[in-house]
Amino acid sequence: MIDPLFETLDLNQDGELTRSELHTAAKRMGWHWYEAPIFALLDLLTIQESIPQSLFNDFMQQIAADPRGPYGRVLLNSPHFSPSVLSKPNRSYSNKPSGVDTSSQGPGKTRDEDFDGDSVKVLEQTLGIDIATSYRRLLGAFDTLRISTGGAMLVIIDPQRSFTQGVWMQSIGAEAAVDVEPIRMAFNNCAKLLNKTYGRAEIMFTRCPFPPVSYDWDDRLAGIIDSRQLYFIKPGNSVLFPPFNGFKEWVARCIEHGARTLVIGGCTLNSCVRVSSVETQTRFKDRNLQVVVDLNLCGARRRNFIPTPTFDGLSAVESAVRQMTAAGVKVARRVEWE
Repeated sequence: MIDPLFETLDLNQDGELTRSELHTAAKRMGWHWYEAPIFALLDLLTIQESIPQSLFNDFMQQIAADPRGPYGRVLLNSPHFSPSVLSKPNRSYSNKPSGVDTSSQGPGKTRDEDFDGDSVKVLEQTLGIDIATSYRRLLGAFDTLRISTGGAMLVIIDPQRSFTQGVWMQSIGAEAAVDVEPIRMAFNNCAKLLNKTYGRAEIMFTRCPFPPVSYDWDDRLAGIIDSRQLYFIKPGNSVLFPPFNGFKEWVARCIEHGARTLVIGGCTLNSCVRVSSVETQTRFKDRNLQVVVDLNLCGARRRNFIPTPTFDGLSAVESAVRQMTAAGVKVARRVEWE
């Protein structure tokens, strides 16, 4: 039986759905929030090879029969669970106990303040000197960590266009462009790091299901990340959900090959980064894994830097930092990769 959806997506009618056809057809059809979960799933399933019609029909049947739909067991068909990925050693990790060095900066090292300047300046320009000073004081409570690429892995949470110019940002309202400026700054810092480490360190990403265009990588990272780069689908705040997105298996595989540190960055600091880091630290506490959150790579909406009674006079950002440290997550002012 010909699936009407497949027939519409298969633009050249050759019985195979490619990733390019998916993106082109989804835009033509005006896919938006309702179709975003299916779009995200199909994007991941076509990232390495096209899907024949018969397999597409099987996937749709799995989705229809599963209470979690596109976030259910159909994800076990993703490349994360292919034999080549499951059997492939991620890296040859070193035997360093944690991959983390908290020693102070030596002579000639760039000062932390030089790295903090842009984020603090954004807050000063948009929220005033008091808020900027408060955030600088928060940063000053944490160390710069040196981490060996031979003992660590990195996850960047949702570095997507939606947060800086797409539907998520647009949903904020009139001051959206200013409100997301700290997120743009974080993505810029992520891009700087990837320019140095992508391809030589163990790096993965998450993506939140958004409509086409908004689903893409943020423009700052798009030219760096390989077009076939795998990622974990993450529809909520936690990287551990859905349970079959491949994240747990990836972390366990890295640990088996010697990794002892997981660095997390991305957006947003007070929600997805906070929840993902705390839950991952808890989930792998018996595997000697240390989760590190790099504040230099993390962004949040401008308003989340403002103290509020909701968090007993703290900002959402500072409250998140306190929750992470209380859970055993190591928060770093920034991380230097060596």
